[in-house]
Amino acid sequence: MIVAPCGCTSKDTGTPGTGVFLSSETSASTLGGKIEAMMTYGDSPPGPHNPPEMAHKVIHARLVVGNAVLMASDGPEAETRQGFAVTLQVDTIEEVDRLFNALSEGGTVKMPVGETFFSKRFGMLTDRFGTPWMINGPSKM
Repeated sequence: MIVAPCGCTSKDTGTPGTGVFLSSETSASTLGGKIEAMMTYGDSPPGPHNPPEMAHKVIHARLVVGNAVLMASDGPEAETRQGFAVTLQVDTIEEVDRLFNALSEGGTVKMPVGETFFSKRFGMLTDRFGTPWMINGPSKM
């Protein structure tokens, strides 16, 4: 079994591909992953869940990083989702800083990177597409 979180965004950049495509591209280059699937609403069968104005938005994206999978979608349900964050556990302080700086560009820092009681380096942010991230480095325990 693979448990794969699915992040959603309703942010439209005004260009084909919209938020999820750009978010997936950013995440792939930042995390060193590969986008294995990218499908727009226009690529899927017509129906009530697929209005014509959504044709350029992404209905499904699949990003693979090592053995992990992160899926994404454009859609209005993004406005109501709460209570999650994509968490990255990395081995070095330098990698925490690199990821935090790249993902927070244009976003909002929720907790600046720093030492905590549980980690030598930890920080929280919401990226420019609205996805919440927690970046955790080497444990102090």
